[in-house]
Amino acid sequence: MTGPDPKADLHRYLQAAREALLWKLDGLADYDIRRPLTPTGTNLLGLVKHVASVELGYFGSTFGRPSSEPMPWLAEGAEPNADMWATAGESREQIVGLYHRAWAHSDATIEALALDAAGHVPWWPADKNEVTLHRILVHVIAETDRHAGHADIIRELIDGAAGLRQDNASMAPGDQAWWENYRSRLERVAREASQS
Repeated sequence: MTGPDPKADLHRYLQAAREALLWKLDGLADYDIRRPLTPTGTNLLGLVKHVASVELGYFGSTFGRPSSEPMPWLAEGAEPNADMWATAGESREQIVGLYHRAWAHSDATIEALALDAAGHVPWWPADKNEVTLHRILVHVIAETDRHAGHADIIRELIDGAAGLRQDNASMAPGDQAWWENYRSRLERVAREASQS
């Protein structure tokens, strides 16, 4: 038995979050992966585009390993939030391909550097922008998991599909009737509590 490998553990968590996020696109029509389902426009394909951009920045420029991927949505003068949605000209295949290339670029950085390797995040405040690979791994895992959670809710709003992964729902067991009763009970409790 080998000893613990913190970098491998962190990388495993990052990969699980990546796969959970991409799984939320499976089986959906182009309209459904693009449609905004919150007042702030959150949509599935936009979440993937954003997280791909995040990885390319944090595991690229931060460690002097910039990617050659063009990201005009992050360029000077780009429209605000342009990384949070896919244009009509950006296909699912293009965005998912970008994310896979981001993984490869990030994985090469993770493989090449030690956890204590120093980096510099130019878009962070000066008193916090000196970082290590360890800190960036934790940061990107948190960011990816946060957005995978957004994707969980968006996907459930689209077609009711819920869960962590196809092979691990990570949900209480129950059929549709059980979930409807559960939700109704929570609604009743919320109304009762608000009248107290």
